[in-house]
Amino acid sequence: MTGIPLDQLKETPGARPGESRDTRVKRLAMRSMRRGIKEMDIILHRYATERLGQMSDAELDLYEALLSENDQDLYQWVSGQQSSPPQFSDLIAHIAGHSATR
Repeated sequence: MTGIPLDQLKETPGARPGESRDTRVKRLAMRSMRRGIKEMDIILHRYATERLGQMSDAELDLYEALLSENDQDLYQWVSGQQSSPPQFSDLIAHIAGHSATR
């Protein structure tokens, strides 16, 4: 399965009108730990806790787009069972590397 193009997402990635950077980071952190499967809750919450505050706005946009993907697909990508879509490959590799060091 391939990733969903950004223009087809239910919710377009990016800061919401009037949303501060701090609020956006907190919102994405909450979305990272309230997924659908526990494995992704743990993997993404740990990653988000350590990395979101350091990300650029463009990196936050990409991470937010990643959060719109299906958990089963995300788990297969992070665990290396399947290749991720090209737009997420660097981010998935970073998340997988972060997860492997824990």
